[in-house]
Amino acid sequence: MSKPFDMALFLSGVLTGSKATQQRHLRQARFMQAAIQQRWQRDNPWTWQLKHVRWFLTQHLKDHSDATRYYYRLTALLIWKRLGKGQTSQM
Repeated sequence: MSKPFDMALFLSGVLTGSKATQQRHLRQARFMQAAIQQRWQRDNPWTWQLKHVRWFLTQHLKDHSDATRYYYRLTALLIWKRLGKGQTSQM
């Protein structure tokens, strides 16, 4: 049996800002991870593709406020940065 993916360890190199901001990014990243896992059985960001993140931001959060979607987009950009894929205007 494998250990659950540690999102805090994964993002530790790219998290900056206040402790509250870091905790928000971790909480949102875990929420993204759970939603993508449930939809596509992709349990960690190393297996995600752009379509998974795009689905989360556009479909899963479609009933949320603009501010909420904005903050999740910032978290997604941090995950993308950690993966070494750079920023993309397609998200």
